Amino acid sequence: MSLAALIMTSAEALEPCLTELRERLGVEAEVASSRRAALQALTRREYAVLLLDQAMVEADVEGAELLWKQAGLAIPVQVNLALSSPARIVREVRAALVRREQEMSLSLRAAAAAVDTEIKNAVTALLLQSQLALSVEGLAPAAREKVAQVVQLAEGLRGKLETAQA
Repeated sequence: MSLAALIMTSAEALEPCLTELRERLGVEAEVASSRRAALQALTRREYAVLLLDQAMVEADVEGAELLWKQAGLAIPVQVNLALSSPARIVREVRAALVRREQEMSLSLRAAAAAVDTEIKNAVTALLLQSQLALSVEGLAPAAREKVAQVVQLAEGLRGKLETAQA
């Protein structure tokens, strides 16, 4: 899947910018000439970057804030397209893509750590409850055997989790 950028601008001469984004970064850009068009585009597709023309932001601050809230995983970038060269816009988009990649990587690591903690807590609770069940007096031999198997399985799972962490 190629990266995509949504550019909200009313500027006419965007072709050099679009060409630079495509050739230098491999980013396909879609242009929205209004807040409404940009919002519709954001609901149809996921973008890596939301590039907002400074002139349109200043003309509709509330609309820009709404776009930033609806951007999803797209990194918002605000640039004066009338004054910025295509090379500068490419640099801004490249920096935004690097930030996006770093943020996604951090998010994935945080999510993995949270899931790891949840699994370890569940295994610990399972082990504790199973060992407590084994200590119950008068437990039927068949039930004791089944609970002992649960303890073995939980200990094996804990060992695998500890090995995977190392």
